[in-house]
Amino acid sequence: MPIQIFMETVNVGQYNTLKVSRKVDFGFYLEDGGDGILLPTRFAPKGLRIGDEITVFVYHDSDNRLIATTQKANACVGEIAKMKAVAVTRQGAFLDWGLMKDLFVPASKQLGGMRVGAEYLVKLYIDQMTGRVAATEKIEQLLSNDVLTVKELDQVELLVYRQSELGYVVIINNVHTGIIHTNEIFTELKIGDKLKGFVKTILTGNKIDVVLGKPGFQKVEDEAEKILRLLQENNGYLPYHDKSDPEEIYTFFGMSKKTFKMTTGNLYKQRKIEFTQTGFKLITE
Repeated sequence: MPIQIFMETVNVGQYNTLKVSRKVDFGFYLEDGGDGILLPTRFAPKGLRIGDEITVFVYHDSDNRLIATTQKANACVGEIAKMKAVAVTRQGAFLDWGLMKDLFVPASKQLGGMRVGAEYLVKLYIDQMTGRVAATEKIEQLLSNDVLTVKELDQVELLVYRQSELGYVVIINNVHTGIIHTNEIFTELKIGDKLKGFVKTILTGNKIDVVLGKPGFQKVEDEAEKILRLLQENNGYLPYHDKSDPEEIYTFFGMSKKTFKMTTGNLYKQRKIEFTQTGFKLITE
């Protein structure tokens, strides 16, 4: 979000596209509606000139000055991500942010203390007192399904949050929680994994069931291209069928058995493949 205490036009803790206003010995200043934000020479691409526009990540350096960088941050303000602790003090911990400066997690924002080398799920926010980006491990209270911003079949960004009796609890678009049920998981999931999926069902109480991949026939069409490519790469024949083990299908095709059957059935109707007793083969004209 814009931090008006410091800036009117720049989003701190986010990527911004800014215009180069002037060059100095140690870098370039980018327009921000004020004195400008420094992009140090080591992060400036070759050939950068005054008047050019460049996309940079903006944050505060160790001297509390706004600085721009072309380094890729591990997460932006408002996002939840898994990061490794690189230092711990009495005041808080510092996480590897992917930038020159580490990300601070105040001790009051930790669940049970952090230790160097361990990884933690945190959400990035702007500290209202300092205007700096900080992180909190207390993300449960920041998630809510009271008012949903998604509907059934919407494609969503998922982050694996924790395991449950039903499968895995995931964070949806950094806002809501949902469940991927065990019987619809065909790959190894780890806490902190970022995945793409879609809303399968919204139940009573705004409980959300999600599935990995894309919904409906759009997904089938994408997977059809993959199956045809694999056939061509394997001399036009593949030894998989509707009795094949789901894990074997996922290992080879990267899709669930349900999607495999839908996709091959669609290809059969289009007369692009032919089923055999032991698998299926490409129809060549």
